Amino acid sequence: MFTPEQRDRTRAQLLAHAESDDAITGFAHTGSHATNTGDRWSDTDIVLAVRGEVAETVNRWTAWIYDEFDTRHHWDLRAVGTGLIRVFLLPNWVELDLTFAPESEFGARGPAWQTFFGTPHEQPSFPPPDRDTVIGFAWHHALHARICLERGRSWQAAHWINALRDQLITLACLRLDLPTAYSKGAHLLPDEITTPLESTLIRSLTDPELRRALTATITAATTELNLSDPQLAARLHPMLTELT
Repeated sequence: MFTPEQRDRTRAQLLAHAESDDAITGFAHTGSHATNTGDRWSDTDIVLAVRGEVAETVNRWTAWIYDEFDTRHHWDLRAVGTGLIRVFLLPNWVELDLTFAPESEFGARGPAWQTFFGTPHEQPSFPPPDRDTVIGFAWHHALHARICLERGRSWQAAHWINALRDQLITLACLRLDLPTAYSKGAHLLPDEITTPLESTLIRSLTDPELRRALTATITAATTELNLSDPQLAARLHPMLTELT
């Protein structure tokens, strides 16, 4: 695994390279290091403001990063707007998340932002998850877990039970105004929410165990739904109970 010194040297090299590139007009940190909450394990999240054609700069920087750091792999995430997030895996498990944004889209969309150079432009904030969509995913996953059990598809049933738990955690974080993406707020949830979730963990792929875990997860989801939307919970509770 990487050391903080290795990670910090990588950041310094990226900043120096950006400062020497005429196509880069802005450089900012996002993520935990932008808010001084990073720790020994935090990855590197950087936003670059790109003058001109974004794709050409992405390709040029990708080639440089492979040559400079002996990069092992990269893949892309969809960015908000017209930019691109390229995620790189460097040796020693250094993760580098680089957002290439047009100059007009260079700016904070949340509190995690630290400008090193360039002029940020005001951007709309990242929207929170839609509560109805989260609830919809929850009953969808519960239904499909039960159907998979009836079909004897244990691995697929386990997938849907675990996915239902993820939606439950997201719904609780949304209600308590905690970070929702990637379960970043899960460790901040109170014990009265997280302790019952321990019983939702699947211990084996036997049919009785999967049905037990599904019942526990639906019970926890129903409890959270009562807190998040009591009226909707009243309509869904009888149907969710049929799945246990």
